[in-house]
Amino acid sequence: MVTNVVDLRSDTVTKPSEAMRAAMAVADVDDDVLGSDPTAHRFETEMARMMGKEAALFVPSGTMANLVSVLVHCDTRGSEVILGDNSHMHIYENGGMSTIGGVHPRTVRNNPDGTMDIDKIVAAIRHPNGALCYPTTRLICLENTQGNCGGKCLSVEYTDKVGEVAKTHGLKLHIDGARIFNASVALGVPVDRLVRTADSVSVCLSKGLGAPVGSVIVGSKAFIEKAKILRKTLGGGMRQVGVLCAAAHVGVRDTVGKLADDHRRAKVLADGLKKIKQLTVDLTSVETNMVYFDITDPLISPGKLCQLLEQRNVLAMAVSSKSVRLVTHYQISDSDVQHALTCIEEAVEEILSGNAKSEHLTNGVAANSYGN
Repeated sequence: MVTNVVDLRSDTVTKPSEAMRAAMAVADVDDDVLGSDPTAHRFETEMARMMGKEAALFVPSGTMANLVSVLVHCDTRGSEVILGDNSHMHIYENGGMSTIGGVHPRTVRNNPDGTMDIDKIVAAIRHPNGALCYPTTRLICLENTQGNCGGKCLSVEYTDKVGEVAKTHGLKLHIDGARIFNASVALGVPVDRLVRTADSVSVCLSKGLGAPVGSVIVGSKAFIEKAKILRKTLGGGMRQVGVLCAAAHVGVRDTVGKLADDHRRAKVLADGLKKIKQLTVDLTSVETNMVYFDITDPLISPGKLCQLLEQRNVLAMAVSSKSVRLVTHYQISDSDVQHALTCIEEAVEEILSGNAKSEHLTNGVAANSYGN
């Protein structure tokens, strides 16, 4: 049975499950700013253990998680961070490291597989002799999975190499792991092993894991103590936050095991899209739960296609003048996938027949994914 709306805009659109709502209703809570919320404490302890780190901290969003991490590692204004030119932290997080932290981003080109060339990372590290004129390199940031590259997974071997570069040059390594569990499942590598060389990791709980709110930062005890202060500085200290941590716990417990199905359904979507001659999709690029496809017919625009899909209760996201993104999640079924493919084919035919009518697009995004 197809649901009323098949929402493929992002894995951020999921609604809390009944199990999450039940856990929230009975959560044992107290004042987390005072360090007294037992549910938050248990959840943070469990996430630290799962990620192989000493401690963890719940924060309201992935953007705050990454910003706090950067500010802990780069505690001197004029510090510099090396990160991908197509990374979420560089493009979609409002330049927070610069506007708030006085930290300078130095970008290295992301390859189509989401990596940055190791030799280019090394070349981007500032030489100490240039300290009079240049920022001081203190941090390298990776993103796993790499969203703008189609949800590509960074291998443990690659991550280890970057970690070794950081260690050799006296730098820290932060991983934006918004979808790190997707990477872990797709690669078949335990998540703690995947991030072993990282000094800090941010994990989004409201993407593939399906929680309604929040991210968690993991790292050493000393790192998390500093992060806790910065969380408060940025307005992220919340009181009875165990209500949210209870839902996040259910997401981690129940949804990680479903990520492989999300990945399988994404591949089914890609296979179906490949059969529509006006669309192109690289099947080999679909590694996790994201599918990007290009429109080759000049009569069809992504905005128009998304508009017609919305009229059929299928929501998609236009990400450029020729591309559309679809993202699977645990509330998308096999029948939803088939329904979406049927609607996409019908919408293409309607546009080409000249019968398409323009209506206001309320849920699709005409030109930008805004980092979701």
